Amino acid sequence: MPVSIIHEYLMHAVYFAPRGRYRLLALGGSLAHRYLSPDDHLIGFIGDAGAGKSLLIRGMFPGLELTNDDDGINVRPLPLLDDFDRKHFRSRTYHLDMRFEMAFTQPWTIVEAVQEAIRKDRRVIVEHFDLLYPMLKMNAQILLGIGEEVIVTRPNIFGPEPQEIADIVYESLIYRKMAHTAEDITSLVLTREFGMKKPKVHSDIKHGFVLEFDEQPQIDLKALEERVQEIIDKDICIYYNDETHIKVGEFAYPCTGPRLHVKRTSEVKNFRLVKEFKWDPIQELYVMVGLVGPVEGGSPLTPPDQFQLMRRARNRSKGIS
Repeated sequence: MPVSIIHEYLMHAVYFAPRGRYRLLALGGSLAHRYLSPDDHLIGFIGDAGAGKSLLIRGMFPGLELTNDDDGINVRPLPLLDDFDRKHFRSRTYHLDMRFEMAFTQPWTIVEAVQEAIRKDRRVIVEHFDLLYPMLKMNAQILLGIGEEVIVTRPNIFGPEPQEIADIVYESLIYRKMAHTAEDITSLVLTREFGMKKPKVHSDIKHGFVLEFDEQPQIDLKALEERVQEIIDKDICIYYNDETHIKVGEFAYPCTGPRLHVKRTSEVKNFRLVKEFKWDPIQELYVMVGLVGPVEGGSPLTPPDQFQLMRRARNRSKGIS
């Protein structure tokens, strides 16, 4: 199907949000290929701090200079505002972090700069677009929200509005953090106490995680679950150590997404393991499934119908049951 047709009929797409750095970059590249058009001038990203917005943007726009990100890169003066003041836009694409920039610049100045850049046929990528939208009064041509899932939508006059995306992704991010922490604690117990190699990890699952094994481990899943729960109950601090490690208390452990964790193990709620290994006949792997959060109906492998949730939110705001 031609890309233009995909864009014309796209209402929404939902992807599981990966937790590792390289998988987020890869997803960003895939989303750019599938959904980005050369005619897109205003692109909005929505998600809480640490959700992975910066990595997703880097994957979608390789080489773009981000003005503020988790690595502490703060570009001053902001290129968009600097060029707006000069009345000469030197770049094709600009980036701004609305939450960060509002601490230094009046919102109306940002609005004028964004509007003028678009009039000059430039592209503006806005993190925390939900903060800019009420003043800009112009929706993005493509909106991306990242929480437990990545939501991609092309809004029209009927929505969705940025706040509707924000309501979903801000609420769901905690499950992604809980699952990641539970996943790393489980892996830590498997390696340190059960004498196993660090398992391959595949994390695309709602409210949970999957660990993959070439051979079926000969371990007691109930005993493993109880040991992991003991560590969770100890209320141990989880620290960012470096780009490839976290610290669980004083113990460093390899992790590909060290910023995406709860702060203390006790924040992991309702941890449980599925009490049997599943066989994946396509990948020829045995998988262990761990879950967190509330017990819900349906398969944990199926993303929720986020657009239905958006419709419900819109109807509630209009007093429609």
